[in-house]
Amino acid sequence: MREKTWIVLPAYNAELTLALTYSQIPSEFHGRVILVDDCSTDNTIEVAEKLGLIVISHPKNTGYGGNQKTCYTAAIEQGAEIVIMLHPDNQYDPRVLGIMSDLIELDNCDIVLGNRIRTRYEALSGGMPKWRYFINRASTFTENLLLGQTVGDFHSGLRGYSRDVLLSIPYELNSNKFAFDQEFLVEAVAQRFRIADIPIPVKYEENSSSISPVNTLKYGLGAINILIRFFLHRTRLYSDTRFLKRKLDD
Repeated sequence: MREKTWIVLPAYNAELTLALTYSQIPSEFHGRVILVDDCSTDNTIEVAEKLGLIVISHPKNTGYGGNQKTCYTAAIEQGAEIVIMLHPDNQYDPRVLGIMSDLIELDNCDIVLGNRIRTRYEALSGGMPKWRYFINRASTFTENLLLGQTVGDFHSGLRGYSRDVLLSIPYELNSNKFAFDQEFLVEAVAQRFRIADIPIPVKYEENSSSISPVNTLKYGLGAINILIRFFLHRTRLYSDTRFLKRKLDD
């Protein structure tokens, strides 16, 4: 199945980290890497083309969620059975992509997340800001409790999905901003897809991307909003099409 696995890179101003990130992607996936550039102002596209990636360029900035929508649609159109989303900022370890693909192929799970936080010491010594660490821990604990999951890191930028997940979840209805990731996972829980994670080291480096405190707040509010909608939908007080399986003819 690894030959049916595609890697997607949602990119925005990734010129300084893209080549290093790509160099760590196992060679068996080369030729099946799609980079979607969200109207970068640097040389991300030029670097990607030199590396031989399949490049899709947005004519205007659509946001983090909008970028992912293009990523997944493009991979599905290429016939991908498994799609792994990797941030091209060298913050996540690409060497585990094959293991993530295998876990989905073996039908052990439908979704695999990279878990950066195994211990507080490792997370903080790896450069994760203290405020971000504590927000991550508090929100991940809360989401696990409310959703009945045991995920180690709900906010990872390394995520693998089966084709069935991407065909079932109507992600095109999700936010174009950072809330996209949280909305996607809550929708996956609503459809009872199995979520697992795999340990990866923490790497917060000088050129690693990181959302601002203001955007973190917006992201958090988006997570709260989707959780409220989820519980209203589950209790049948409100019907939300985002929690329903996409029709096959859509």
